[in-house]
Amino acid sequence: MATDIQDTAHPVDAAAVMRLLPSRPRLLALGEPTHGEDDLLHLRNELFRQLVEQEGYRTIALESDCLRGLIVDDHVTSGTGTLDEVMEHGFSHGWGASAANRELVRWMRAHNVRADADGRPASERLRFAGFDGPLEITAAASPRQALTALHGYLAAQVDADLLPCTAETLDRLLGADDRWTEPAAMMDPARSAGQSAEAGQLRLIADDLGALLDERTPHLRTATSREDWDRARLSARTATGLLRYHHWMADTSPARMPRLLGVRDQMMADNLLAVAARGPVLVYAHNSHLQREKSTMRMWEGPVEWWSAGALVSTRLGEEYAFVATALGTIRHQGVDAPPVDTLEGLLYALPGDRCVIDARRLATALGDTRPAPRVSPWFGYAPLDPAHLADSDGVVFVKDVRKS
Repeated sequence: MATDIQDTAHPVDAAAVMRLLPSRPRLLALGEPTHGEDDLLHLRNELFRQLVEQEGYRTIALESDCLRGLIVDDHVTSGTGTLDEVMEHGFSHGWGASAANRELVRWMRAHNVRADADGRPASERLRFAGFDGPLEITAAASPRQALTALHGYLAAQVDADLLPCTAETLDRLLGADDRWTEPAAMMDPARSAGQSAEAGQLRLIADDLGALLDERTPHLRTATSREDWDRARLSARTATGLLRYHHWMADTSPARMPRLLGVRDQMMADNLLAVAARGPVLVYAHNSHLQREKSTMRMWEGPVEWWSAGALVSTRLGEEYAFVATALGTIRHQGVDAPPVDTLEGLLYALPGDRCVIDARRLATALGDTRPAPRVSPWFGYAPLDPAHLADSDGVVFVKDVRKS
């Protein structure tokens, strides 16, 4: 058995990953089992550089705020803003403080500068995208930025009579932003503004603005740039998704948490499909957002299930979507010690070397009907792989020991 498992393992590089796949997928996703570990992010950077240079990927999409991500994209494509400003304002979840994320942005900008110097076309420039909604752990953003951007784009291009409201009415209905961003609303639905009369009117307005954007596409695509049109569509998706998310924040039924998690991943999936429409994309996020099987999480209300962005995108793209999960052995600074030998991670931990790429389906075949025991993490921030779903991944990157950042 040990020899069979070792035969499925290869050094981590772009060529090893591509050999797992029948062809280059339009959307290649690399997952992580925990957030905030620069060891894993440096490995991501190394692998993504190779995939850009050897396989022609042209967009890197991260699990970060899709609207803030526009700041990063402007910087890497045209040099707008300083690197310090971009790292402070272009990422959500505090991830702009990551040295590895800073390294990635610096490299993407340098890659594009070299492309400009070589006279390569704009189509070969690297692009950046955040594909998460403007959502934090305990709150969601105000829909103001997305709604006003969408309204402003349309107001400049269509007759005022076609708009569902004026900018002044929109501003009045939105009110103060802090009524939307109230952190206590996650635990207390009564603190959410998501089912107020104003929120209900805004959902109708967002729907009408989005429909108007679609109806006027032939005119808008000739009257404005592709970039402006794409950003208006992003604003429309984000406004609609945020208002739906806020609605469920105010809900008191048992469906509340499954719907919140489902709405978030639907926003992620829609953003990924939109980005993939312009060319091949590399994606990085938590395994639970990218896997093909149903995702689960234990919360204060009990276990919650939902379909991940990866499951939704895979259903749409088929073999044009590929998912490589990341598994790990130890995170000793978080109390995660060597895995038990009867777990999937325990079997991989016994392999030589510090990291490897595993052919997940060959490994599942080698294991046969007897699957390893599920690993139980002593730390809530790390999610082990479910051995029952091993074959649902196209591959596994295994990192033996994660060092403290």
